[in-house]
Amino acid sequence: MRFFILLLCCISATVLSFANTEDGKGIVTGQVFTVDGDPAPGVRVALKGTNRGTLTDEKGKFTLRNINEGSYELQISLPGYETITRSVTVENNRTVAVTMELTISKKQLDEVVITGGRHKIVDKQTDYVARMPINNLENPQVYNIVSNELLKEQVVTNMQDALKAAPGVVPVSYPSGGVGTMSRGFSTGIGARNGLRSDLGRSSADVSNIERIEFIKGPSGTLFGTGASSFGGVVNLVTKKPGETFFGTTGLTVGSFGLSRLTADINAPVNKDKTVLARVNTAIQRQNSFSDFGRVSSFAFAPSVLYKVNEKLTVLFDAEIFNANSSRPTYTTVNVAKTGYTSFEDIPLPYSASVYDNDLDSKTQSQKYFVEAKYRISDQWTSSTNISYVNELTEYSYQTYNTWVAKDSLARYVGIWGPIKNTFTNAQQNFVGKFNTGALKHTLLLGVSYTDYYANGMSKSAPNFDTINIHNTYKLITKEHANKILLQPERVSSRGTSQNQYIGAYVSEVLNISDRLYAMLSLRFDRFIQKTGGFNPGGYEQNSLSPKLGLVYQVVKNKVSLFGNYMNGFQNNNPQIEQPDGSVLNVQPVYANQWEVGIKSELLNGKVNTTFSYYTINIDNALRNEIIDNKQFTRQDGQQQSSGFELDVLANPVEGLNVILGYGYNENKIVKAAKNQGNIVAGAPRNIATYWVSYKFHNSVLQNWGIGAGGNSVSKSFFDDGNTLTIPAYTVVNGTLFYENTKWRAGFKLNNIGDAQYWDSYGIYYPTRNFSIDLAIKF
Repeated sequence: MRFFILLLCCISATVLSFANTEDGKGIVTGQVFTVDGDPAPGVRVALKGTNRGTLTDEKGKFTLRNINEGSYELQISLPGYETITRSVTVENNRTVAVTMELTISKKQLDEVVITGGRHKIVDKQTDYVARMPINNLENPQVYNIVSNELLKEQVVTNMQDALKAAPGVVPVSYPSGGVGTMSRGFSTGIGARNGLRSDLGRSSADVSNIERIEFIKGPSGTLFGTGASSFGGVVNLVTKKPGETFFGTTGLTVGSFGLSRLTADINAPVNKDKTVLARVNTAIQRQNSFSDFGRVSSFAFAPSVLYKVNEKLTVLFDAEIFNANSSRPTYTTVNVAKTGYTSFEDIPLPYSASVYDNDLDSKTQSQKYFVEAKYRISDQWTSSTNISYVNELTEYSYQTYNTWVAKDSLARYVGIWGPIKNTFTNAQQNFVGKFNTGALKHTLLLGVSYTDYYANGMSKSAPNFDTINIHNTYKLITKEHANKILLQPERVSSRGTSQNQYIGAYVSEVLNISDRLYAMLSLRFDRFIQKTGGFNPGGYEQNSLSPKLGLVYQVVKNKVSLFGNYMNGFQNNNPQIEQPDGSVLNVQPVYANQWEVGIKSELLNGKVNTTFSYYTINIDNALRNEIIDNKQFTRQDGQQQSSGFELDVLANPVEGLNVILGYGYNENKIVKAAKNQGNIVAGAPRNIATYWVSYKFHNSVLQNWGIGAGGNSVSKSFFDDGNTLTIPAYTVVNGTLFYENTKWRAGFKLNNIGDAQYWDSYGIYYPTRNFSIDLAIKF
């Protein structure tokens, strides 16, 4: 906590020290017109070589204030068009007036405003993946981007569907109510928000505030630590930020299963100088389920404010509130020996049927607060100070469990979890600089991070409520029935209090050896402190070192790169795990080491972006699960190897056409163990394919109309490490038809056209065929 307070003081001191305005400097103002003489709104104007830029207003006008004296190149940039440049000379206490003309008409500009965002679908520029500003072709790390534009095009209304768009990734729904993914054969939660640790373990998040989702592949402990990452990688949610012009969108989506969703996204400068910018995203959603059991009612509110203190310092404040009242998915296990069932398809209960009443629900709240202060120390060095606070509260959660104990017999159980509180307090300080030593060019990252994790809660449990024959008449288990059993004093148990601290220091350098050869050298020191929790009342501490190495060679300058990397991940598990039979397992640290090689390309001026890689991830003394008498035990007696390859293609080769193709092959095997040796790890499908193609018509009778189609194909996986119960393969195809101009957008989406029945790695079923219709008004 002292570390956190110190960083907070640093932010305050920085803001107070540099909050003075820089009077006496010059101003650049002007107006931009189209080739036919109309004002050009929404055009990006910037001074080359600086961080000073803005968008023209509705009259095509712009103003850049507090500019240092000197000569500059004023640039106008539009997606898909050549940059226009004009020389200007700035003097102190004077205003330079400039008039510039585009090479396109007003009609063409309107199309650029609509379609310009579509280029974001192929844009992989990010500062979060490497925690420094290096481009994709210089980065030996493999990562995938799912943009807000793609989510909008696919009429995505929930987090599970948003996660389906990345190659080599499948979404999973946790019985506790959260969401995550399987990546490179490993369970990978949504562990980061804007690069800082977050959590969706017991609550979800709304997609309305997502600018893009970043999937960072492979063990990523060096830059993200053990809390935010798994051996499969990191999922980082990047939220929307305020902009310099006024704009807004309100939307309504309706559809199958009683879907009704209302959204709003409003952005505006607060003052005339546009030094204070504000944005608000909000969403209200109601929906039932395709199943007899299931419903959701949620509310999301996400305000953000950006304050440009001066040309060197900006401070961003944002918050995200998400409240939900919903049903938890039913978790199903099978006694294979007694039932003879070897696949979830064998289960005789109808796909949409439930043995529980729909009043068994949950209520969750989450609040996330974030502050970022960016300071430009010099032209070569920047400082970024970040603080966040995440509070996830489960007031109560009724969770349902089915166990097939005989061919037609089902044991039913309900548990109540809550109240449960999880909080994360994060602080992070990064310095990034560029410098030369002789002919070598360096980009250097120096950083420290701190996370304080606190959790406590209660639960109510009992033995199986009953066993029913599904072919006979039975009553649904209701909340009233569950309460009579579970709300007895002897059924209430405390989950205890856990408090962990994660302190990290890391350094990463990208060395530009020549104009085509780059090397990345990274190292993290991490200290894990378990103050309370688990079975060790005296606490527990552990230190870890995590290296990362990479090499990139651009075969074709700025177009094609060959790369290789070594990456390390680690897990500071609780030192002891209580088994279902009361015994205690002493857990040792688990490390994963990845070797990866591949090729990246950005062709047709960045309109076609591809990545292909082959990787091997090796783990010693791996943790694994073993089901004995329908109880899950944890073992640490083996080695594990996950290997495979991935292909990611993002293309916007011609105006209006978007192509997204992804394929991942993975084999995650238990290499050495006392049991299940040679088997595939539970929940890890070998083949995952993602595909989406859309086209928006231009200059024809169908102008502004668009169509799209695509989906996911996933091969079979196993529910258990013993490979006795199969989760079937599936293919889901979706289609969309939409119309969009500068004022409004309407779309129709048909999901799961083939009406497939399919399950994720937790055995949670997903919706049958359904549709949604959305209408958005822009202003």
